Amino acid sequence: MAHGGGNKAIIAALAANLSIAVLKFLAYLLTQSSSMLAESVHSLADSGNQLLLLLGGRRAKRQASPEHPFGYGRERYVYAFLVSIILFSVGGVFALYEAYSKWQHPHAMDVQWAWVPLVVLVGSIVLEGNSFRTAIKESNHTRGSKSWVEFIRTAKAPELPAVLLEDSAALLGLIFALFGVSLTLVTGNGHWDAAGTGLIGLLLVTVAVVLAVETKSLLLGESATEEDIRAIEASLVGPGVSSIIHLKTLHLGPEELLVAAKIAVAESETGAQIAQAIDAAEKRVRAAVPIAKVIYLEPDIRSVPKQSLP
Repeated sequence: MAHGGGNKAIIAALAANLSIAVLKFLAYLLTQSSSMLAESVHSLADSGNQLLLLLGGRRAKRQASPEHPFGYGRERYVYAFLVSIILFSVGGVFALYEAYSKWQHPHAMDVQWAWVPLVVLVGSIVLEGNSFRTAIKESNHTRGSKSWVEFIRTAKAPELPAVLLEDSAALLGLIFALFGVSLTLVTGNGHWDAAGTGLIGLLLVTVAVVLAVETKSLLLGESATEEDIRAIEASLVGPGVSSIIHLKTLHLGPEELLVAAKIAVAESETGAQIAQAIDAAEKRVRAAVPIAKVIYLEPDIRSVPKQSLP
């Protein structure tokens, strides 16, 4: 996945969340609605998350160094993991605390400003919907025939899955807030506002856990996709390479793949012939899978099992 598509979705989400955070906080000041406060913190946390994703993408572009000979591509995974922590602690836990506090001490909202949170929430749904649509559009460029769940679980670049999860959580959170605020205004019972806040908290904690689990897998090191592995296997075999004895792949970053393989060569080949076969095999692999930037091939002679005498 091109990082440019991820940046476009991140910037769209950042612009929407900064605007929404200000509007939500103004609505909270006027109404003292716990749902509006939770949503304000949610949007503020999302804005910080998008800045972290942009920073991670920038730092990942640094050149390799003697201390980090394979480069800094995995920094994008580190910052995406930080996003999940912030979403959990700042967004989810705060909303749950606010819900508990307001459930213990509920209060009705000021009728004079009753229209403010409703207008802000509906407007926020429109803005978040535009951001979500941008994320979907950019994701469709690389999603192919995968379902959305499969795309989030298998994507090697963390930015778009993170934005998709955040935007979907933001839209659901706005619906929960609208639910709590509306019922509080109709009934005068502040428990509905607290309930909406609690639903927002549970939603954010759930999304944060999903994002943390998926990013943790990337941090530990994932292999290439099945499609790329098949393409690499097909490309390695050719003149001078009769078969693959074993193959291992590892993502050094979303768009950088390490390929290590032991390949079978003929016993009669000279050192120069083997070197030429390895160079040709590397070219074939890079042509088939362009993200295969680092390739190590070890030549060997495949042993033939001895047949037992009758």
